[in-house]
Amino acid sequence: MSGFHVAIAMDGNGRWATRRGLPRPAGHLEGARTVRRIVEAASELGVTTLTLFAFGSNNWKRPPDEVAGLMRLLEQYLHDDAWKLIERGARLTLIGRRDRLPPHLLASIARIEAASRDGDVHLRIAIDYSAREQIVQAAAECAANVLSLEDFGRRLAGGDEAEAVDLMIRTGGEKRLSDFLLWECAYAELFFTDVLWPDFTPEHLAEAVADFHRRDRRYGAVSQAAAG
Repeated sequence: MSGFHVAIAMDGNGRWATRRGLPRPAGHLEGARTVRRIVEAASELGVTTLTLFAFGSNNWKRPPDEVAGLMRLLEQYLHDDAWKLIERGARLTLIGRRDRLPPHLLASIARIEAASRDGDVHLRIAIDYSAREQIVQAAAECAANVLSLEDFGRRLAGGDEAEAVDLMIRTGGEKRLSDFLLWECAYAELFFTDVLWPDFTPEHLAEAVADFHRRDRRYGAVSQAAAG
């Protein structure tokens, strides 16, 4: 395949901490360590685009201390890990709203996006993200024009080529998309696991990818077996 897009809803950090008698921020910290392992493993499994759902628009409703801690973790990740990925040829971009993020964080994101623009493997981090909001905004911008599905998808992706998700993984046991990449997941294969995100390993990722490759992706057509 020319491109392989995997999206992951990283769920279960808070429950991981609670089950161990730890404060919720401890779960987010452990979850950040998992991100490092999974990003490295993804490229070895042939993933060309990896989109991670880090912070949804509804997450602003969480306790202020927890939100502040998540923002600090993101900034730390950008400072400690992003430049290493760029050196290895990765491209990093942020998807989601930017007007509610701290200015110093926006400055870091802008520098990283500019420096990694020509990278081959694409890591996208969804921050302050809502698929429904993105769709409404793109529809409003396109209201006066008749566009193709490809053009509309490009608006959703902020001007980038819209990349359909091949495999959507959600950790933590919940079986829903929770407003994540609704347009891009129109034909995605879904993989749900009870494993909490801090416990999610490269081996779990490999299992999900192997399951994906066993599936018969028909896109509305008849399967090859039935056609034969």
